[in-house]
Amino acid sequence: MSVLFTSGRIGGMTTANRFVRSATWEGLAADNGAATPKLIRAMIDLAEGGVGLIISGHAFVSPEGQAGPWQLGIDKDELIDGLKQMTEAVHGAGGKIVAQLAHAGHFAPKALTGQPPHVVSDFEGLAKSPRHELTREDITLLVQAFAAAAGRARAAGFDGVQIHSGHGYLLSQFLSPAYNRRTDEYGGPIENRARIHLEILAAIRQTVGKDYPVLIKINSEDCIENGLTRKDSLAACKMLAAAGLDAVELSGGTLTSGKLSPSRSGISSEDREAYFQEAARALKKEIAVPVILVGGVRSLNVAENLVNTGAADFLSMSRPLIREPGLINRWKSGDLRPALCKSDNLCFGPALEGKGIYCVVAEKEAL
Repeated sequence: MSVLFTSGRIGGMTTANRFVRSATWEGLAADNGAATPKLIRAMIDLAEGGVGLIISGHAFVSPEGQAGPWQLGIDKDELIDGLKQMTEAVHGAGGKIVAQLAHAGHFAPKALTGQPPHVVSDFEGLAKSPRHELTREDITLLVQAFAAAAGRARAAGFDGVQIHSGHGYLLSQFLSPAYNRRTDEYGGPIENRARIHLEILAAIRQTVGKDYPVLIKINSEDCIENGLTRKDSLAACKMLAAAGLDAVELSGGTLTSGKLSPSRSGISSEDREAYFQEAARALKKEIAVPVILVGGVRSLNVAENLVNTGAADFLSMSRPLIREPGLINRWKSGDLRPALCKSDNLCFGPALEGKGIYCVVAEKEAL
């Protein structure tokens, strides 16, 4: 049997296999961020389809951190009951689910939140519209918001939480010199830029205990001018692992990376898959906790090779599982064709229209 179908461990959590659904924006939550029957059904489909660990769509930890409409929320206690229905449904289907905790920062639209986006540093050229630079008091409240959200996740039955520090959202902005121009203890060297991550991890641990799995999604590099480098990403990951983090999901690029970021479209051959694997290999040599690699995995052969050669412990996918929630079971059954996902990103179109994310190509092919 392939190593990919053997059980894995993340902290005190055991997964049925080494496949992870990476967080995405499903566009299926209610206007107030509540879990809906459609969103819960999508999670059930993933669990029944063989995914060992589902990471929820990015859930905003405070109202001003919402990134987009119909996004999952975890910012208030009233949402716990709906989230509990989600976790119970996933567990009933034999799966495990972790809540991703997020704050959009610079990319939180004022039209949605009703206030200027909160940023690590406000400087000329950052944006044409007003931004609110975080004060030290704001940072304290932010740390508390992440910890409170983790407490809600545990109360709702999630198997763990993941701190979202990737793709240019707020915690990613702290790590990035392109966004972080602070002159206090949160700016400057990587030890300072990673300070809030360590504070959030400590606050979460105080809230949920030392045995509850806590993961992070983090950029291997930003792929923008003056962005987070691979060297500094590695240093931040080592600090977090030493502080008791249970796993690192390694990604890369930001919402503004453009051509500097690896192409997420047209992944048509194995040599174009797993575009962050070299960073993952370097990280694996430096930390003892599991490494989850996301980014362009489309074939079982590539995934298996990445685990067998020590690049990663788990493989994470998002868009292939939008097209085929049952992809993992298909591979396990012996149908080893690559994922049918064409990497065209058309799946986000329906979500922007309020219909939720789904594969447009598959829908057309079914007609």
